[in-house]
Amino acid sequence: MSNAPVPLAETESTPVLTTTMAHRGLSAKAPENTLSAVRAAHAAGARWIELDVQLLGDGTPIIWHDSGVRRCSNGRGKLRDLDIVRAKQLDVGNWFASAFAGERMATLDEMLALVNELNLSLNLELKVNPGRNARELVDVVLPKLMETLPAQRLILSSFSDAALDTLRAREPDPEKLHLAILYKKPPRNWAEAAARLSAYSLHVDWRRLNARTALAIAASPYKLLCYTVNDSRVFQRLRALGVDSAISDDPGRLLSSL
Repeated sequence: MSNAPVPLAETESTPVLTTTMAHRGLSAKAPENTLSAVRAAHAAGARWIELDVQLLGDGTPIIWHDSGVRRCSNGRGKLRDLDIVRAKQLDVGNWFASAFAGERMATLDEMLALVNELNLSLNLELKVNPGRNARELVDVVLPKLMETLPAQRLILSSFSDAALDTLRAREPDPEKLHLAILYKKPPRNWAEAAARLSAYSLHVDWRRLNARTALAIAASPYKLLCYTVNDSRVFQRLRALGVDSAISDDPGRLLSSL
């Protein structure tokens, strides 16, 4: 008997991927992970966006990448030490350009409302930074996501095994919840890990993806996405290897090369 994974049948709930996704919104043109970045991505023609979610100290889910706020705001400190009132006082736009001065950190609820308004599809990474609880994050964000977005417009990804295991335990049906394993470099047992989770896709750092592994994943039942692709020549090479979608700070730049 073969242990090879069986591909999921295409259904109405299967995501329809585009060849590119906007990384943290259109982060080449607007401050990353903000409402402005998502509006800019939509205006540029993006249909899929990639964002990050994690919890503030008071348990509020917010769209943010780093464990702290120094790089992308006018403040300092860790998210775990902030509540929503203090977080909303931060300017998260002026660091990028004065045109975005006054931009505020987006909560998950605010972002989901915008994603729905613009009819976008969402690849959401669950960020589990050191010292944070993966299960708590899943229990807060998953109900909101599944109530708001249909399965075909949502992929949930993470580097965290605990987050992915909890997500699959909360929703065992892979047609109702599409999971993606994030890797910097895929390990030798990537296929076993994907099969165990009934994963939809693998998301890999293109700089650490060799041709042999790319072709193997492309030939498997799992979709292959690469991050963060900003060079059109790299994009064309990855497409030739069977990569399904490239997560990019500026997707339009890649698409203009096709």
